[in-house]
Amino acid sequence: MAHDFKRGDRVEWNFRGRRVTGTVRRRLTSRMVINDRVVAASKDEPRYLVRSEKTGKETTRRAETLRML
Repeated sequence: MAHDFKRGDRVEWNFRGRRVTGTVRRRLTSRMVINDRVVAASKDEPRYLVRSEKTGKETTRRAETLRML
């Protein structure tokens, strides 16, 4: 069972074999364009907009790929 994250939660995820830490910026529950890419989010399968602490870049991740710190 995936965790429900909220804005400001510190999380960790894998990117190209490395651990990345960051914060949750937003919960996405509908299809939208983020960083010139279409994000297929829904209420049943939300995506989370997260910002890397190291680079400051934002990306979207599924709840299953995130781990609370």
